Amino acid sequence: MNQSNLTSDVRTPIVQFGTSRFLQAHADLMVDEARREGQATGPITVVQSSGDPARATRLAALAAPEGYPVRIRGLDRGLIVDRTQQVCSVRKTLSTASEWAQLVGIMCNDAEYILSNTGDRGFESQPADSKAVFDQTMSYPAKLQLLLRARFEANATPLTVMPMELVVRNGDVLKSRVLELAGDDPVYRDWLMSDVIWANSLVDRIVSEPIEPAGAVAEPYALWAIEDADGLVPPCRHPAIQIVDDLDAIAALKLFILNLGHTWLVDRWSRMEDAPSTVSGLLDIQAVLDDLRDVYAVEVMPAFDAAGMGSDAHAYVDTTIERYCNPFLDHKLDDIAQNHAAKVERRIAGFLTWAASKGDQSEKPRLRAMIEQELQNV
Repeated sequence: MNQSNLTSDVRTPIVQFGTSRFLQAHADLMVDEARREGQATGPITVVQSSGDPARATRLAALAAPEGYPVRIRGLDRGLIVDRTQQVCSVRKTLSTASEWAQLVGIMCNDAEYILSNTGDRGFESQPADSKAVFDQTMSYPAKLQLLLRARFEANATPLTVMPMELVVRNGDVLKSRVLELAGDDPVYRDWLMSDVIWANSLVDRIVSEPIEPAGAVAEPYALWAIEDADGLVPPCRHPAIQIVDDLDAIAALKLFILNLGHTWLVDRWSRMEDAPSTVSGLLDIQAVLDDLRDVYAVEVMPAFDAAGMGSDAHAYVDTTIERYCNPFLDHKLDDIAQNHAAKVERRIAGFLTWAASKGDQSEKPRLRAMIEQELQNV
């Protein structure tokens, strides 16, 4: 029997598209912790939109009555954290491939929040997107548009859509894709634009490995930054949830300190013999750690100082290095090295452009050398 049938009488105000271990250890964990504090949030229906039958076991385990485990391991301001929590915020699971009608019912009657993390290509158009009726091969935005149309036609009650994909201004992008598919009905389009809240957000947590059939190992650090909007209320209160006026500053910190540092480490690692395989192992080499700190101090920080973000950036560097040095996470450098050339373009070349736009004219020879090396490899 499908797990969703075991809890069919339970109302789930949060509908989540995506079953990734990131979501398991991020939003689902936060909702669980909020519920344990007595907050009136959730529970969650998790929707598998890919239709992959191989993930049926994961779906069942996500909504098991005893929950699924998330193990938090790492350093938090120098103190070791190592704890496991059974996450019980997921009460139903559905697959769009076989349970579309049940999903439509939940969307029309229960949903107050729509969360998603559908992968790097989740927003991409598919040939079936223009169909007026459901097709499993549709993209996530096309499926969402059909569900929102059903809700509009049933009761037109407002709700909040909160994409968590790693797409710049993800709420705006998803809104634009849905409107492209929404047709010409002016009342429906006005409802989508005026009554539905489309939240831009930025998320961060290293989730290094899965626990089968459901669960994950993750670091203590977590961030869910949400750009403020009229009427926006987050699904729960949590220390990792920040409501901000503008995501640009947080995005710059993440991209040009955390992500830039990862790419710099991969470059250093690729030129070493018998190098350790993990980020923490590489930074156990004092010379590498010292060089990383120096790159941050000499080539990165002047840009953040020029942007008026020096204090936040200095603190973020310290947090980033503590995260890098987490001895408990198997954070493999060959995983980070995937698509290295594109990452150099976005994180290193992008940083130099951003730095110049903030008025920073200081020399950055090591970062420029990485760009020159990639140009030679083309």
